[in-house]
Amino acid sequence: MKKLSKISGVTLIEILLGIVISVIMMGAMLTSYNVVNNSYSQVTDKAKISNQAKVVLGMIMADIRNAGFKYHNDTVKTNDELIPILITKASNFNTACDQIDIVYGDMNYDENRTPKYEYERYKVTYHCEASKLPDKTAPPLPGNKFPPINAFAVYKTKVIWDDTQKNWKNPGADGNDATYKKQLVADYIEDLVFIPIDDEGKLIDPPPTPTVNKNKLYKIKTIDIALSIRSTKKFFRSDKDRTKATLNNPFRKKLRNDKFFRDTIVVTAHARNMGGI
Repeated sequence: MKKLSKISGVTLIEILLGIVISVIMMGAMLTSYNVVNNSYSQVTDKAKISNQAKVVLGMIMADIRNAGFKYHNDTVKTNDELIPILITKASNFNTACDQIDIVYGDMNYDENRTPKYEYERYKVTYHCEASKLPDKTAPPLPGNKFPPINAFAVYKTKVIWDDTQKNWKNPGADGNDATYKKQLVADYIEDLVFIPIDDEGKLIDPPPTPTVNKNKLYKIKTIDIALSIRSTKKFFRSDKDRTKATLNNPFRKKLRNDKFFRDTIVVTAHARNMGGI
């Protein structure tokens, strides 16, 4: 029987060395995967935030374009309650943002009625309130309840004018399917700003009301809108002073130390019906 003169194989050290190299390679692959996955998540989150802001701004812009519209034979008499665009600037930027009221005309047709055409006025309002969403990252309050997040929620309301009583009807009792009480439009809002621009491209400051800058009530041609929105969850790895941008007012600028991502989108809405009033 022949004896083997040489034996091929690997030593224990070589096996351990192979395991170590494999672990290092797997760790590198996992790190690369986490980096790519986190980058993808951040890009996705940014896109979601931007898309939500664009949807809100698109809704507001569409209503501003309707401001002041009325039919040629409209019989509803204009008064201070029926101003096409009324902007109320926030006085405390920690508890409120700007509000806008938009009034426009419509028509109700009924062939069995005399007259067949009944002209109407609608008012759409956008305003902010403190968000009611619970901040589950904060220490719970007594009763195991969480405080609300440090952000606003934007609401929209639509009411119809009572031309007989000369007031705005209660949307919950007017029997009109087109009107509604305040409805949530978007949450996680940092600020909402409206700036009226006149027919010469100049800022109207303060915004016109029945008592202030009244001669410019029907001079508004465009409105600059700035919507600041933040991420729904923590975006960055570490806390840092992050700036909430503003528009035309440095006092609205805020620094917040947290991990949230913020985005501010500025658009210009054209009040195309104001020129014919």
